[in-house]
Amino acid sequence: MNLFEQQNTEFIRRHIGPTESETRQMLKAIGESSLDTLIDKTVPAGIRMEGDLNIPPSISEYEYLQLIKDISLKNKVYKNYIGQGYYDTITPSVILRNVFENPGWYTQYTPYQAEISQGRLESLLNFQTMVSDLTALPLTNASLLDEATAAAEAMTMFFNTLNKDHEHITRPKFFIDIDTFPQTKDVVVTRAEPVGIEIVFGDYRTADIDQQYFGALVQYPNDKGAIEDYRDFIHKVHQAGAYVAMGTDLLALTLLTPPGELGADVAFGSAQRFGVPLGFGGPHAAFFAAKDEFKRSIPGRIIGVSIDAQNNRALRMALQTREQHIKREKATSNICTAQALLANMAAMYAVYHGPDGLKTIAKRVTVLTNALAEELEAEGYELVHKNFFDTIVFKAKNASTIRKKAEAAQINFRYYGNNEVGISLDETTTLSDVLDILLLLDHPNDQNVATFSVSEDAVLYNIPNTLTRTSHFLTHPVFNTHRSETEMMRYIKQLENKDLSLNTSMISLGSCTMKLNAASEMIPLSWQHWSKIHPFAPADQTEGYKQITDELSQYLCDITAFDACSLQPNSGAQGEYAGLLVIRAYHESRNEAHRNVMLIPISAHGTNPASAVMAGMKVVVVKALENGYIDVEDLKAKAEQHSKNLSGIMITYPSTYGVYEETVKEITQIVHQHGGQVYMDGANMNAQVGLTAPGLIGADVCHLNLHKTFAIPHGGGGPGMGPICVKQHLAKFLPGNLQTEHITIESSRGHNKSTSLTTINSVSAAPYGSASILLISYAYIRMLGAEGVRKASEYAILNANYMRARLEGQYEILYTNHNGECAHEFIVDLRPFKKSAEIEAEDVAKRLMDYGFHAPTMSFPVPGTIMIEPTESEDKSELDRFCDALLSIREEIRAIEEGRADKKDNALKNAPHTQHVVISSEWSHAYTREQAAFPLPYVRENKFWPSVGRVNNTYGDRNLICTCEPVSSYVEAEA
Repeated sequence: MNLFEQQNTEFIRRHIGPTESETRQMLKAIGESSLDTLIDKTVPAGIRMEGDLNIPPSISEYEYLQLIKDISLKNKVYKNYIGQGYYDTITPSVILRNVFENPGWYTQYTPYQAEISQGRLESLLNFQTMVSDLTALPLTNASLLDEATAAAEAMTMFFNTLNKDHEHITRPKFFIDIDTFPQTKDVVVTRAEPVGIEIVFGDYRTADIDQQYFGALVQYPNDKGAIEDYRDFIHKVHQAGAYVAMGTDLLALTLLTPPGELGADVAFGSAQRFGVPLGFGGPHAAFFAAKDEFKRSIPGRIIGVSIDAQNNRALRMALQTREQHIKREKATSNICTAQALLANMAAMYAVYHGPDGLKTIAKRVTVLTNALAEELEAEGYELVHKNFFDTIVFKAKNASTIRKKAEAAQINFRYYGNNEVGISLDETTTLSDVLDILLLLDHPNDQNVATFSVSEDAVLYNIPNTLTRTSHFLTHPVFNTHRSETEMMRYIKQLENKDLSLNTSMISLGSCTMKLNAASEMIPLSWQHWSKIHPFAPADQTEGYKQITDELSQYLCDITAFDACSLQPNSGAQGEYAGLLVIRAYHESRNEAHRNVMLIPISAHGTNPASAVMAGMKVVVVKALENGYIDVEDLKAKAEQHSKNLSGIMITYPSTYGVYEETVKEITQIVHQHGGQVYMDGANMNAQVGLTAPGLIGADVCHLNLHKTFAIPHGGGGPGMGPICVKQHLAKFLPGNLQTEHITIESSRGHNKSTSLTTINSVSAAPYGSASILLISYAYIRMLGAEGVRKASEYAILNANYMRARLEGQYEILYTNHNGECAHEFIVDLRPFKKSAEIEAEDVAKRLMDYGFHAPTMSFPVPGTIMIEPTESEDKSELDRFCDALLSIREEIRAIEEGRADKKDNALKNAPHTQHVVISSEWSHAYTREQAAFPLPYVRENKFWPSVGRVNNTYGDRNLICTCEPVSSYVEAEA
């Protein structure tokens, strides 16, 4: 390799941890002569890919950043007044730099291990408090995927509350006001049909709500910007025994009577305009607030207040075992991902501005909107509504002429049809912007718009007195303290320091693939030619995004050996759901709608059966063998039993147990023989890329976790992306969007064709889901190239097998193949220690924190175990540190087994040890402070201190508090 070729492969060496010499040492420890022989003994020959992937060769980081800059300039940054739930916003620089662009915030994992997640848990509690205050509803979650899917979750929650028996639905109808955002209506329709919900569209003023309805949905302000008083309608719905969900806007609620005070049961919407960039549709944090009666059924995660082992205040994910997907086929939702990073940004925006600042921004927006409306009326334009917050709609003689002039001036309005034009102002709008709008419009009354001015003291006639907010909000000190940038910067850093993230140490969570999120992959997300694009901007303004989505779709098709791709699903669970809808639509197109039985192995992740139920399918569980493989005989029997109604099977490959099942092709053939389709869960795709592929194995559809295999950061629990790839016969059933008439089908066999979408509506609000973070996966593939993405898979397998080899003998390793090898992850059995030393998996997980590590995946897929996935990005020294920690813990367990340590009072049972506990003047334990805090020499060099002791989960569930408590409670906790 010459000097110039070497430059193009530099990122491969940056992304993959082990050096050549380390690779040789690791292979020796495993007992293999080369990486190729290890792969040959791990991946079955019958499914191996022949030849290289048809994706471009690797390029350097410098070359990539030049390339992505050039592509970004194909996008046109216009002034956007489109609205429709998406608004330009100003991200405070202190938040942009210290949260959005900070790996200490975007590389964290979901806060299942609360003791090392207190920083982001506090920020998410701030988010919940902000939402609760602004909506005047007591119960909120820590964010959902987007506004449209939040609406669908509200509908589903109401439906299940009033229809306990889905076999005998007594209240099938759900009312939606016609002036609801179109993307919301589209997603709700998608979610309703498979489970037997009947959607009724109409005008809320004349709606006849009877006992057949379980709920209703209205928008406030509505799709045309109108502020409607829904009190009477809500009362009417309640009298019928049904519930009301209200889509709303957080900024507007600083001035408007909140939904809770109007009587709504649920309020939902997007927190995007609280400092989160447009990004062509996402990622953005949706919010969801409800009355207290829904606390056992509210979708998503709730952050709650509890206490730790020393009775100090501690935060955790409340009611953790009620996360919907844990209920498997009994679930009413498949939610497994939030938008934590974006929720944290929105929360910090509220902390930064405080209640007065938010209200000032809202007043500025509505004063400008009111002034614009008055000028338009003075010029002879007719407004569609008189009461509004930030959006006005007026009737024009010729909207097409206005559009031509506006776009020539680099301005985007919204065009409703019937010559109605919408203008939505936002935080970034200035007086000169409003003047520009007026100057490009016709002036029938010869009004001199150059004299346009705004009076800050003008009465806001656009907001009716009956709907003007009088209640206070954001009164907690956290929203009224951090006014200087110095204070804000330190507050953000204080929270960051409480959290363990990838910039602290390895996070070896099995099935989660916490790999490097390289800086060069992340940098372009802040560039305005990517961040300021509205998801519904005209196509000629988004050609840069089109190039990215087209090329990324092509690469993903080639990697999976499939023919078509949809990038719309914006989480893995949503990708599962979309894939199952595709299968459902395929069977319906063949007049086989009765095929509704989905076979799911018992080892599958809980989102699999949950998604199947949401898609209107009946779940039939397939057994597993002792070695973790799918029981083929049981599969044959159940495929035969349900042959006439078989819809398909959901499998994960390599299996959830971390092995490549040699019988996988037999499994797919059995299902196909009985008329079913094969869905493959892409959670373990990191062990396939460049080595094998779902299409080669016999799958028909697969979702891909871009936030795992393809390097999008986990963001403390989100964002995620879960696009689906399918075989050609399923291509026309891919999800569409009201804003796009067709989707280009990208083929790995070198031809494209346009296929009309006639079957499935949207699964998410924006055409390409969380489009801006697709740049990360695009960068990952371009900088690694065909060789690099294959090496990533190979080194993921090498790292896992090296760790397996080091731990064998001290721990029992479950489920290896006939050669004794694992795939990219493996399971360590901790169950024997419960009997020998009264030590549980949780004790080992908490003790690892004292060694500076996040615990591996706990008790999944096997209770009482941990599942370790090191990824390819960790070098040998970090792998060794983690193995040393586990081996040291094994010695600590042995001391208990042999009676050298007490079964009750030991370093594992008392873990994690906080700094406060270790330096306390009182120390009554049989082991030393040094053993507690510095169990191995390397810990001294970079000690990470858990900020709280072991959290009391039971206390937090019995005393559910999901907003910031009064200041007095903090004082009491410290006393």
